[in-house]
Amino acid sequence: MANPREILEYARTIAVVGASAYPEKPAHTVPRRMLRAGYKIIPVNPNSPVVLGMEAYPDLGSVPDAIDLVDVFRPSAEAADVARQAVAVGARAIWLQQGIVSAEARRIAEAAGMDYVEDRCLAVEYALSGLGRPPA
Repeated sequence: MANPREILEYARTIAVVGASAYPEKPAHTVPRRMLRAGYKIIPVNPNSPVVLGMEAYPDLGSVPDAIDLVDVFRPSAEAADVARQAVAVGARAIWLQQGIVSAEARRIAEAAGMDYVEDRCLAVEYALSGLGRPPA
């Protein structure tokens, strides 16, 4: 299983489940930072048609592009369902943001051969990785 830095090295397209249209929320600021760092961000939010000025999709199955990494900003109780969707669309990895933990999501991801991270902030790990300039 790849570590967080290795995931950040191979991931180019990140689908953000629970991406927020509200600039004060981490579910908005983290994807914005990753976008500024050069990653392709795909917002996934059934309640917001536009996030970060981009079309948001209602679920992972609606995303027309290949997904390297699924970044999750949803409660822990929803993580297993997101993991199942991530497996179904062929994502390489799933990353549960800081404060989100799910043993069931981990089992689903590992059984599918996916890389898995939980309870860590994607933007913080990127800044610590030394892969590029810290996100603005």
